[in-house]
Amino acid sequence: MKYIASVSFGKDSLAMLLKLIKEKEPLDEIIFYDTGMEFKVIYKIRDKILELLKSKNIKYTELKSKQPFEYTMFEKPVKHRNGTCSKGYSWCGGRCRWGTTEKNKAISAYLKNNYGNDYIEYIGIASDETERIRYDNIHKSYPLVKWNMTEKDCLNYCYKHGFNWDEDGILLYEILDRVSCWCCANKNLKELRNYHKHLPTYWNKLKEFQQRTNRPFKNNKYTIFDLEERFKQELKGSENK
Repeated sequence: MKYIASVSFGKDSLAMLLKLIKEKEPLDEIIFYDTGMEFKVIYKIRDKILELLKSKNIKYTELKSKQPFEYTMFEKPVKHRNGTCSKGYSWCGGRCRWGTTEKNKAISAYLKNNYGNDYIEYIGIASDETERIRYDNIHKSYPLVKWNMTEKDCLNYCYKHGFNWDEDGILLYEILDRVSCWCCANKNLKELRNYHKHLPTYWNKLKEFQQRTNRPFKNNKYTIFDLEERFKQELKGSENK
C-alpha cells in the first residue's frame, strides 16, 4: 500500500503535510497539480517544501494540464449541447469549474496508472468543511478531520511553522479566504475588493483576461470593469464621509 498526499500548498493541505511528517504517518509521495495560475508565493512554498521532502526521502510529483491554462480558457474549441461551438471555457468557477475537473482527472489518472488500487490518497479537508468529503471513496483519507483541525487551526499551524503566504508584503490569508488560483471566478466580493486595493498586479491581469472574454466574472452579471467601478465609487464614498 502506498500513501500519497495531494497538496496545493494552501493552508489546509500544507498543514496536513507538515503534521503527517511530524506524526510520522506513512507517506511515500506528495502530488502537486500546477495550474500555472497560482500565486507567486505558492511556488516559493513549494520550493521550500522540496528541501524538506528530500531530507525525508519522500517522492515529489508535479502534474500539469496537457494544454496551457489560457489556451483552455480562451482558445480551445468547445462544443455545446445545443450544437453550437465557441472558443474556450472562459472564467473557471461557479457551475463551470473546468480547472477543478482537469485537476481531479489528472490526479486520479496518475494514481490509477501508477498504483492501481493499492494506494491511499490523503486529502486536506479541514474538520469544519466536512460537507466537501466523499466518504464513498475507499482510497481517500482525511487526516485533518481525524485530528479535528479546523481551517483556522490549519492556518495557525502553518504560521507556527514559518509559512505565512507573504506576497510582496501582503499576507494573502489576511485578505483572502482561499489562496487558490488567482483568476478563480469563485472569489467573493470581499476578496475581490482586496485584490483591487492590495494586489494591483493580479487585478490588472484579471482586467486583461476580461478583455479576452464576453462572459462576466461575477454572478454571470458583473465584469471585472463593473467591479472596478463599484470599488472606486465605494472608495469615493468613504473619503467623502
